[in-house]
Amino acid sequence: MKQLENKVALVTGGSRGMGAAIVKRLAAQGATVAFTYVKSAEKAQQMVADLALSGHTALAIEADSASHIAVTAAVEQVATTYGRIDILVNNAGIYFRKPLADHSAADYDLMMDVNVKAVFMASLATIPHMPTGGRMISIGSNLAGRVVGTGATLYAMSKSALIGFTKGMARELGPKGITVNLVQPGPTNTDMNPDSGEHAAALKGFMALGHYGNVEDIAGLVTFLAGKEGGFITGTELTIDGGFNT
Repeated sequence: MKQLENKVALVTGGSRGMGAAIVKRLAAQGATVAFTYVKSAEKAQQMVADLALSGHTALAIEADSASHIAVTAAVEQVATTYGRIDILVNNAGIYFRKPLADHSAADYDLMMDVNVKAVFMASLATIPHMPTGGRMISIGSNLAGRVVGTGATLYAMSKSALIGFTKGMARELGPKGITVNLVQPGPTNTDMNPDSGEHAAALKGFMALGHYGNVEDIAGLVTFLAGKEGGFITGTELTIDGGFNT
């Protein structure tokens, strides 16, 4: 029996990059997986179809994480469709690089709405639908622990907020048998941050292993936390960055 057989999972921002890898890994372990996306409905539906060909059940939901109303509605749709949510993965996030002095209030609102408020609202909406043994996992960033250059201050601030949120939620939900953890990826090879990009050489120089991670590395850690073997881990930041923050 696969370790996530009969589990229902929701992954925000699950149509590409890390999110898509997480969706596929959870499904491969037996979970029924719903995921949200913002753009490219065709790509999202193709992923659902591809998973169906492999015998896996998935549901794609259009929901912009900049809107807490859309995020909450997505949670309710999953709960209504499947009756519960056993695993929530708050993966959706945005990043833009800009000198601190050039930021505006609108930049702040957008970054915090997607990277913090959406996580808060999705988690809050999920609690009534999550049974004992549930898992809440958020995707942060190793920049919450170490910022090595300019232009990422607002992003680092948003991801740092998830540390306190994770620890507080772990205390709140521990009595219900629900774990809450934060995965902190470092440089990971995706379309948004390719390992051949203009900043890649500099980033590799900070890493003990000297190379980028891949989306399967992140998906593997998330799946571990979602499974039985991750059941005694809660309130923790797990940094997976090839030694970037060492």
